[in-house]
Amino acid sequence: MVNSLVAYTRLLHWLMKLVGMRQEEVHIEPGTVIHFWVPSETTSKTNDLHNQPKNKKQNPQKPVVVFLHCFGLSGILTWQFQVLALSRKYLLYVPDFLFFGGSTTRRNDRSPGFQAESMAKALRQLGIHRCTLVGLSYGGMVGFKMAEMFPDLVHSMVICCSVMALTDSISRVSLARLGFSSWSEILIPNNINGVKELLNVVSYRSQWTPEFLRKDILEVISENKEEKTELLEALEVKDKDFGISKFSQKIHLLWGKEDKIFNMEVAYNLKEQLEGKATLDAIEKAGHLVQLERPFVYNSCLEKILDSFYNYDDLKQE
Repeated sequence: MVNSLVAYTRLLHWLMKLVGMRQEEVHIEPGTVIHFWVPSETTSKTNDLHNQPKNKKQNPQKPVVVFLHCFGLSGILTWQFQVLALSRKYLLYVPDFLFFGGSTTRRNDRSPGFQAESMAKALRQLGIHRCTLVGLSYGGMVGFKMAEMFPDLVHSMVICCSVMALTDSISRVSLARLGFSSWSEILIPNNINGVKELLNVVSYRSQWTPEFLRKDILEVISENKEEKTELLEALEVKDKDFGISKFSQKIHLLWGKEDKIFNMEVAYNLKEQLEGKATLDAIEKAGHLVQLERPFVYNSCLEKILDSFYNYDDLKQE
């Protein structure tokens, strides 16, 4: 029997093509491949590590926006509603992190820094030299790393339900509040009851899901289980090793007001850490997966934020 989530993903791929998106694999080094959804109007396919893609000239009136997904879902499943709604106005790039979707590596590095470096290399190979990052949860943490390591690439960021780094103290408080002993226990469940608990944690309201769907979700989540567990282990940072970076980018924090993983207290603390650099909005009746639970409200907020980042008169002159 076909996995229902896999079948839905195939349908979603068809919808993506209808709105002008297509898939591309970027080989950034031997053994490391990043899978992307990219706008058809600006790119031509390349599989050669040593040759830059022969890109068409980008439309200067369309800012480049890169969507960085959460831990449990692939890029296009995380951001499906945003791509469908915003692809006409912006040049959208939706990668899969290593060990999600079609991205993989033979390297042993599981750190968010390596994810950030891999994303930056892949974007440059696609001809992207300046972009806005929209990062959810795990994607937000990698986004902060990208902004820190590659300030010339990252123009601005929208950070959703995330933190600058997953420190010991943040982990301890969040896990205690949720009633779990580790992040892998939540995010990489071992059975369908664990899937039910995961869905309750990431959602504003607990919703009934049929057993077959929970089985299918478990099957997808369990892909590359060992590597994903290592990613979570590499994500945690000791408090004494964490230092707050000074970011040059424009930053907006966009939260689900009922987020159970990183609640509003975490959002306010992050805003304070950024020392007046960031603005903050929260969406009512939405949890950790705010972009899926309240897509219309989220898209409206996101579009306003993205427009505030850019001076379109300047873009026309580029």
